[in-house]
Amino acid sequence: MITLTHYLVVSAILFTIGMVGVIRRKNLLLLFFSTEILLNAVNIGFVAVAKFYDDLTGQMFAFFIIAVAASEVAVGLGLLILWYRRNGTIDLDSMQKMKG
Repeated sequence: MITLTHYLVVSAILFTIGMVGVIRRKNLLLLFFSTEILLNAVNIGFVAVAKFYDDLTGQMFAFFIIAVAASEVAVGLGLLILWYRRNGTIDLDSMQKMKG
């Protein structure tokens, strides 16, 4: 039988993978993917705890996080396309050369 601990372990593993991706990636697109993994790990934890306590609050938070993640992707991809058109690369090291 799958318990709350199993879900929280999967959530922690996904969160760790996402955090390593955020720290180590130099490509902006992969940074967005790693952020999505982080948010989905948090969603798994919220939904698992909400199910364990028979409360819908965690599931409502998960839906809110999904909405925020969708808007983050929309804005982020728009900025990514603009950056690629101007510089021809989506490498994060090229952003250090930004002029203000």
